[in-house]
Amino acid sequence: MMSPLRERLYNIIFGTESPAGKRFDLILIYAIVLSVVALMMDSVVSVNERWGLAFRYFEWFFTLLFTIEYGVRIYCSPSRWLYIRSFYGIIDLLSIIPAYISLFVPGTNYLLMLRLFRVLRVFRVLKLMRYINEGNFLLRSMLQARHKILVFFMVVLVFATIFGSIMYIVEGPENGFTSIPRSVYWTIVTITTVGYGDITPQTTLGQIVASAAMLTGYSIIVVPTGILTAEFSQEIQRERNLVSCPNCGKHGHDKRASFCNRCGGAVNNPHH
Repeated sequence: MMSPLRERLYNIIFGTESPAGKRFDLILIYAIVLSVVALMMDSVVSVNERWGLAFRYFEWFFTLLFTIEYGVRIYCSPSRWLYIRSFYGIIDLLSIIPAYISLFVPGTNYLLMLRLFRVLRVFRVLKLMRYINEGNFLLRSMLQARHKILVFFMVVLVFATIFGSIMYIVEGPENGFTSIPRSVYWTIVTITTVGYGDITPQTTLGQIVASAAMLTGYSIIVVPTGILTAEFSQEIQRERNLVSCPNCGKHGHDKRASFCNRCGGAVNNPHH
């Protein structure tokens, strides 16, 4: 049985139905965004030279604010260990620890960018949790395709190694291809159409090989898209098969369907 104070704090901090709870979450999100923006600006040399001390004060103000908030969350939570071990509980802790570590290890305060994960609470505040199901759909499709994508990745790695070895032989160290690993690096940035330009082939034969690598990159870049598209289609079909009509037995209805498109009867829809 929680005390009235703990119950009130719980409704404000963990709840989003009450006006006070909504205001608290929105203020928290604004504070998180402001703290991240301040941290980003502090990393700009010209800004840091002029306003560095002010940003340090801002950083510690938000750190102390989030530390107090984390302590209050533990205090008013009905199941404290459950909150501490939860996703949000771990993120809340990670959003303040780097500041204290930076007292002993300079530079680790920039890990406070992890605070941005806390903005995910906006899904709960703005009633966007239904979109989480769409995200789960995407995740399931990617998990189903992981073996095919792994095979594709290995094939690309083999191609990159072969092209890299050829370029090392053709161009050599005098043209920047100082080793096979460095040549493989060049091949990877070439077939992925990034092309940094830090290493470029100088000989005619090398340019021909580079052209072949580029064309190969354009050819294979559509493969993972096709794999994921196929998995999306299969996942959609699997979801539709869950919606069946108890009257005529038809499967394959849209997940938003309430009635059968064959007999008009109500369907068993687990998505509703």
